[in-house]
Amino acid sequence: MLAVHLVSFFFSKLQEDPTKKVDRFLYAMRIHDDQLTDISARFQAEMKKGLSAESNAAAAVKMLPTHVRSTPDGSEKGQFLALDLGGSKFKVLQVKVREGMGIRRGGVEMEEKTYSIPKELLIGKGTELFDHVSESLKDFLHEKNISLEKKHPLAFTFSFPCEQSTLNQGLLLNWSKNYRARGLQGKDVVQVLREAVDRTGGMDVEVLAMVNDTVATMMTCGFDDRYCEVGLIIGTGTNACYMEELRHVDLVEGDEGRMCVNTDWGAFGDDGALKDFITEFDRDVDAASNNPGKQLFEKMVSGMYLGELVRLVVLKMAKLGLLFDGHVSNALKTKGKITTAHVAAMEEYKNGLKNTRDILTELDLTPSPDDCIAVQHVSTIVSFRSSNLVAAGLAAILTRIKQNRNLRKLRITVGMDGTLYKTHPQYPKRLHKVVRRLLPECHVRFVLSDSGSSKGAALVAAVAQRLASQRRKVDETLSPFRLNQEQLQLVKARMRAGLEAGLKSKISSGIKMLPSFVYHTPDGTERGKYLALDLGGTNFRTLLVDFKKGLQQNSRLYHKIYTIPLEIMQGTGEELFDHIVQCISDFLDYMGMKNAHLPAGFTFSFPCEQTAIDTGTLVSWTKGYKATDCEGHDVVGMLREAIKRHNEFDLDIVAVVNDTVGTMMSCAYEDPQCEIGLIAGTGSNLCYMEELKNIEKIKQEEGKMEREEGTPERQGDMQDDEIRRMCINTEWGGLGDDGSLDDIITPYDVEVDQNSVNAGKQRFEKLTSGMYLGEVVRQVLLDLTRGGLLFRGHVTEPLKTPGIFQTKYLSQIESDRLALLQVRSILQQLGLDSTCDDSIIVKEVCGAVSRRAAQLCGAGMAAVVDKMRENRGLDHLNITVGVDGALYKLHPHFSKVLQETTSVLAPQCDVTFVPSEEGSGKGAALITAVARQKQDM
Repeated sequence: MLAVHLVSFFFSKLQEDPTKKVDRFLYAMRIHDDQLTDISARFQAEMKKGLSAESNAAAAVKMLPTHVRSTPDGSEKGQFLALDLGGSKFKVLQVKVREGMGIRRGGVEMEEKTYSIPKELLIGKGTELFDHVSESLKDFLHEKNISLEKKHPLAFTFSFPCEQSTLNQGLLLNWSKNYRARGLQGKDVVQVLREAVDRTGGMDVEVLAMVNDTVATMMTCGFDDRYCEVGLIIGTGTNACYMEELRHVDLVEGDEGRMCVNTDWGAFGDDGALKDFITEFDRDVDAASNNPGKQLFEKMVSGMYLGELVRLVVLKMAKLGLLFDGHVSNALKTKGKITTAHVAAMEEYKNGLKNTRDILTELDLTPSPDDCIAVQHVSTIVSFRSSNLVAAGLAAILTRIKQNRNLRKLRITVGMDGTLYKTHPQYPKRLHKVVRRLLPECHVRFVLSDSGSSKGAALVAAVAQRLASQRRKVDETLSPFRLNQEQLQLVKARMRAGLEAGLKSKISSGIKMLPSFVYHTPDGTERGKYLALDLGGTNFRTLLVDFKKGLQQNSRLYHKIYTIPLEIMQGTGEELFDHIVQCISDFLDYMGMKNAHLPAGFTFSFPCEQTAIDTGTLVSWTKGYKATDCEGHDVVGMLREAIKRHNEFDLDIVAVVNDTVGTMMSCAYEDPQCEIGLIAGTGSNLCYMEELKNIEKIKQEEGKMEREEGTPERQGDMQDDEIRRMCINTEWGGLGDDGSLDDIITPYDVEVDQNSVNAGKQRFEKLTSGMYLGEVVRQVLLDLTRGGLLFRGHVTEPLKTPGIFQTKYLSQIESDRLALLQVRSILQQLGLDSTCDDSIIVKEVCGAVSRRAAQLCGAGMAAVVDKMRENRGLDHLNITVGVDGALYKLHPHFSKVLQETTSVLAPQCDVTFVPSEEGSGKGAALITAVARQKQDM
């Protein structure tokens, strides 16, 4: 009885608007924006699941890495063969990517031939299918008069789900699109193709790349539009790919750059993610398919199934008496009688209703005008749902790209292909409109692939060839920076020879080995207030250090930093020391201690010849200083004279020390084993405790001075039996000034040296210190750009500007936590418009230059610690190094590489590196305190 009432109800509605009748019947297929947003969020979750190594196995959306790492940049060139296998026919092509055409139209020329595939091969042996492909390839070469003897690079479009571990390898996961060839699932189809070519014989081809048709579509469109980083197919099947940040692709090693990921999104919903959106008609289509329970999203949206969905809806409505007065023809009951082409025809703007009538008449039906309107509306709802679902999936991909790149707005192009998108009159407009509505903050451009996936496959091969060539050239450029163990051992040996030579006064050596007249490290009993003055770069620091009684109370430190302007650094000596005195005066005012007569230590971080603890004759300026009338003069005397000129305060300058010595003393206050000081910052230098007996220049000087022992200048008495060592300021930055490093110095180092204020000097420092590393990097980047390997070959004014690439950028760019987007941001701040590939190369250049610097410092350190071990007659040496300098402290890898290199080159030494917390200033105060204690004894 209920059924009779329902039929009566439906018949009563026949007089109403036929579209409303369909709307009610297909209510479950009408998806609103809030539902689309929900679906988009679900797909984002599935993408994340597929990208993770932990959850990929259980993920429905596999997110397959393609190993395509770059879209075209317009510089691709060459001739390629292409095979396109993915439907009932396949194509063989010759693709010419013309040199110098860039992204201009006409940059690619193609000749092609389509070959049919007999149906028996689709379900026969896989080897027979590929033999047919190979024989067709040979036929094409003959027909086009293409040489069979020459090696031809080949690109293979294979439009089935594959797991790739490299660009030219892919394991077939499963067939689709009516292919069922036996014996290939789980096998590398590229290898199967190679074997078929070998069996055919007479051809020499190299398979450079295997790609999915979606990837090929993205690459085709990317050749004309550099913003194209998404590919979308809506045809017989459906799929999408996009450029994902490599750091998120767990299934592939490495985290630099991007890789195209084939989402394989047709399987979305196979795990139940779309169960509340799947209708009874979807379930019927799935049940009658060749792969029930699989590819559910594809069955809801792709051209293979839309016609069948429409047929099932129309059949159900007819059976309920809602169409054709309840008449159902045998044709309407037959699977496949309504195709997606019919759906497109029914929705044509002008002829849609006429086409609908003709199609229904061919199905042995007698439709009324309302029937035609209703069936047309069924087609609209089914195809509209398809475009809505595709829009939701695409919105998920674009949202992920936008979030990956931390952008407020995203400009991007989507490459499109597929018969449904191309032939359905309303589909593209609907898709574009919904995507833009879901993502108003994204500027999305849709570009139709003009040459299908074949051109794209060839472009993948062309890009792969370009990247391989680029890789070789970049490697050749950076190879001189990559030092092997043999080279590092040679540097260690040359440093050792330089140390020995520098200890002898009559032998000229680039390594000055300057005596510091510091004989003792702190013992923890130091106390009192001391002023420390620290000049070593573009800043001058004044400190007041108050050593409390007992180590447990440590010390209190007050300091203030003053800038040294460039005009002062490169003016007269008198102006420089007057400026320093003004800074000291300000600090004493600030501390309220202008009338105190304080003992002071002067950290002066430039090479000085010392004859006592409180005298230091400047040998030569470094680090950009050029103040006149200073070299050859006692800097303590110059400071004392400047203090007298100002006549505002008085200081007792007890000691002048190098910053390395100050750093060693500062760390030795905490660790008695600290007997080495290292500066790795703006400059590069090292000091260490040398045996007095080995310092021949001291012994010779003492002979001349008739061993003036016990004088105050000698920091206590030289007759003290405990005095066996003195701290030597090596000034190791001069290693190589005699040409001993010419075999590892690159043309870029030569350029930096020649443009410096002290050409030919401090060669080791110019390889290792922060003042120069950024400029070395700039020289390399300039050379790579001129060679067309960076920044599209465009040499900008900023790139030609000396000093613009500061060493701090190396530390920032090489940070493991820094995404390439942020690297690009840094480069853009410098006026360098970079691509993702550019950023990778820049990061690699920075890494090569900074790693070499750390290795060279490690080789020098190994020479020093081995010398100390041998000096002391030890089989094994335990020693601590106090370190200061921004390069060591701030660069993400410098300290680790330095330590590793030292350990490898000096295996009999256990070297502990301790960063100095207060730097060389506190050390100067400690030296002053130690000197005062010895004088008072």
